[in-house]
Amino acid sequence: MQRRELFSSLASSLKGEKKQEKQLRPPYFGDESLFHNECNRCDGVCATVCEEDIIKIADDKTPYILFSYNGCTYCDKCTDVCEFGVLKLEDKKYLNAIITINRDKCLSWSHTMCFSCKDPCLDNAIDFKAMFMPEINNKCTSCGFCISRCPTDAIDIKVL
Repeated sequence: MQRRELFSSLASSLKGEKKQEKQLRPPYFGDESLFHNECNRCDGVCATVCEEDIIKIADDKTPYILFSYNGCTYCDKCTDVCEFGVLKLEDKKYLNAIITINRDKCLSWSHTMCFSCKDPCLDNAIDFKAMFMPEINNKCTSCGFCISRCPTDAIDIKVL
């Protein structure tokens, strides 16, 4: 690693920038390579029909999910407009990610009553042990609605 790279990585970690190795893709694909082979021929129509506005288009013209404000309702609309067969209804699955609660950042784990993550959860996927100590259970669909609602950024997402 050269000095310039070292200082750049240190500066981005101080700013709180998170470097994500893999993109979180919409939940309707069977083959990841199709994103790079087919999406460059498209105008990103899937992002325009997303009712939650979570599908974004990267510089390489491939769609990815960004949970800044909302989560995925699995509405299937992006599959309806994908004319190149990248997103198909028959490939529907949960988002390819694991969502966890960072106990060090979580208000409830610090004994402050907070249900910000539980309230928007449509799947009852967050259990609280005695008003505190939230944990994500196996009902989680990785929809992401809890992520933007957390006031302390305590919900982590790991793209598989």
